Amino acid sequence: MSRTLTRLPVILLVAALAGCGIFGKEIDQTEGWSAAKLYAEAAGELDSSNYERAIELYEKLESRYPFGRYAMQAQLDVAYAHYRAEEPEEAIAAADRFIKLYPQNPFVDYAYYLKGIVNYNRSVGFLDRYIPVDASQRDPGSALDAFVDFSALVEKFPDSKYAEDARQRMLYLRNNLAQHEVNVARYYMRRGAYLAAANRANYVIERFQRTSAVESALEVLIDAYRALGKEELAADARRVLDLNRQAGRFVADEPEPDKGDIARKLWDYLSLDKN
Repeated sequence: MSRTLTRLPVILLVAALAGCGIFGKEIDQTEGWSAAKLYAEAAGELDSSNYERAIELYEKLESRYPFGRYAMQAQLDVAYAHYRAEEPEEAIAAADRFIKLYPQNPFVDYAYYLKGIVNYNRSVGFLDRYIPVDASQRDPGSALDAFVDFSALVEKFPDSKYAEDARQRMLYLRNNLAQHEVNVARYYMRRGAYLAAANRANYVIERFQRTSAVESALEVLIDAYRALGKEELAADARRVLDLNRQAGRFVADEPEPDKGDIARKLWDYLSLDKN
């Protein structure tokens, strides 16, 4: 009897510790929270740059209250949270999910814009933030993705408040894509692949008119034709280069837009913070 009574406090202590999450599954402190409370707490964590916690709360909100306006807003917010947490794949997936579920939403243009911004910035690595790097030297994959995203935004929502910024970024991206082709042509020149260099240079001249890369492409083309012994073609390319220089037809480089570290303005959309 005494042995049983001695064990009883120990059993009660273990039960209490288990309830606190020390043993077994942890208690979810958000259990029973309303959609409004979950959203408010998640928004507060996001504003405090606690992105991991914010994402966790937004996902709880979506799973518990999947059909309300808070869940709709949470999907945009979680895309932004992944973007700020430097999780580009997750940010794009969340934006794509919003576009798929709410294609007629009046603020779906933001999702397209966010995708473009994520792809625009995703190729910028740690060193690039401190050591300037020619953007045209990077892998063009993300630049192409960003161009496609911004193109979709401008095409579908030409009057969007994000459209003008998207157009400016498209101009810059197009120039960088053209310059990337010139860089490849120069690489071929160094390797002695003169025909491949000429083909790349011609591709830039034909497909990327009105970019600053055309002037450089003509210079490469002249050198490539000369290396191939095609003096007449080299002379023609030289004539085109000189005429355009004299006429001032070559455009200057597009100024680089900022990195697109967009502010969080999603509350303005559904005004959830005012309800």
